[in-house]
Amino acid sequence: MIIETDRLFLREMNMDDFKALYVVLTDSEIMGHYPYVFDEKRVREWIERNMNRYRQNGFGLWAVCLKDTGEMIGDCGLTLQNIEGDMLPEIGYHIRKDCQHKGYAKEAAMAVKNWAFSNTGYPALYSYCKYTNVASYKTAESIGMRFLKEYPDEANEITHVSVVYKDDEFKEGSKR
Repeated sequence: MIIETDRLFLREMNMDDFKALYVVLTDSEIMGHYPYVFDEKRVREWIERNMNRYRQNGFGLWAVCLKDTGEMIGDCGLTLQNIEGDMLPEIGYHIRKDCQHKGYAKEAAMAVKNWAFSNTGYPALYSYCKYTNVASYKTAESIGMRFLKEYPDEANEITHVSVVYKDDEFKEGSKR
């Protein structure tokens, strides 16, 4: 286990997670703002890519699991992504449709944000998505991120970028 929250735990994913992740990444509604809907090959490559990230970076997208059942309901974690030409640490998340609108993405993303600021030297964390993916950037805002910019992009038409700075966390903490 990497991270534990009130209702979730996040752990490294592996090929045993294929079926659970397949349900998430092949859902055309969930992936409606992504450049493509996954197929079996892409889901396997996704898992392999994250397993490689764990070895290379010490992080990646982790399996999001319900504490009470152990069931995997999606992924959330930190990856290095090309955001307008810069490789930046990005918090990403995908939650199974029947588990959406229950706060799981926010809970997992907040835990990843806290983990990243405690375990990496990154001064800022980003989240990016297609500009039409309001649910995704609202989740980013719910963990303290704020709009940074939008830019034209082949994959997303227009990419929406949100950011939170580590210094913001100290400022918020000092207000309490």
